Amino acid sequence: MAEVTIPRYLWLDGELHPWETAMVHVSLLGHATVSGVFEGIRGYAHPRTGELYLFRLREHMQRLLDSMRLVRMKTPHSVDELCRGLVQLVRANEYRSDVSALVLAYLDGLSWSFASPELQRPTRVIMRCRPTGSKLPEPEGIACCVSSWTRISDTDLPPRIKCVSNYHNSRMAAMQAQADGYDQPILLNSRGKVAEAPGACVFIVRRGVVHTPAITSEILESITRASLIELLREVLRIQVEEREIDRTELYVADEVFLCGTAWEVTPVTSVDRYTIGNGQVGEVTQQIAGLYHDIVRGIDSRYSQWRTPVWA
Repeated sequence: MAEVTIPRYLWLDGELHPWETAMVHVSLLGHATVSGVFEGIRGYAHPRTGELYLFRLREHMQRLLDSMRLVRMKTPHSVDELCRGLVQLVRANEYRSDVSALVLAYLDGLSWSFASPELQRPTRVIMRCRPTGSKLPEPEGIACCVSSWTRISDTDLPPRIKCVSNYHNSRMAAMQAQADGYDQPILLNSRGKVAEAPGACVFIVRRGVVHTPAITSEILESITRASLIELLREVLRIQVEEREIDRTELYVADEVFLCGTAWEVTPVTSVDRYTIGNGQVGEVTQQIAGLYHDIVRGIDSRYSQWRTPVWA
């Protein structure tokens, strides 16, 4: 197991703080996670120039503000301020290789209740980052199952909000899947249609066409998903349909892959013990994984607006 590197700094409410001095009282931990909304962001280094690019930084920070708005949380920082803050944090830690960052916004204060004073509490925003690895451009396939747990709905805990509390739904499904001998689950929504995997969106390939659940299928409005759809359509010239997907379509798909900030592009080689295609990573999956790898690292110079350089 790789040694965990402790960062030198984290970013809290607009200022850098040495890691060891950033303390929070133990009584606040539960309250912070109840109200917390967050973003995970990755940075990729160019193999020749050494420049480190944060991928779709503005889009992630805008989605954070959208989540804060939906939970009626005050927004003490603008998108520009948050973007500058993360760049400042990565520089302060002197990272030049691949990194992953977490941005968490939560309500300050000791009490938590359903009363209206809850809405008047100040918002705190914290960022941390650390070195991380990547499985691109040739990720290995995983075995999935269809979970018996149902994906939360827009009228329960809206998946559109990237909040800490929502992820317990994914955690329950993931624990069950791994206990049953699978790598990861795929959840169905309240209508019995394919929704998403824990922290990842689902794509299938059938007869040369790529299909993925629509954003109204009780999924997160994934930035990685939107990026892959654009790359598939505009660069690879492959047709993409956003629509409802039946469970059994997973079993007869030629290819299945997951995507997300942490998952990047991850092939699925079996679902419920049904072998997908020939059981190997499919051609479309290989193509999009390779293209995504080159785009995020700046090896392919297109889509420069998606990359924020750290050291430029």
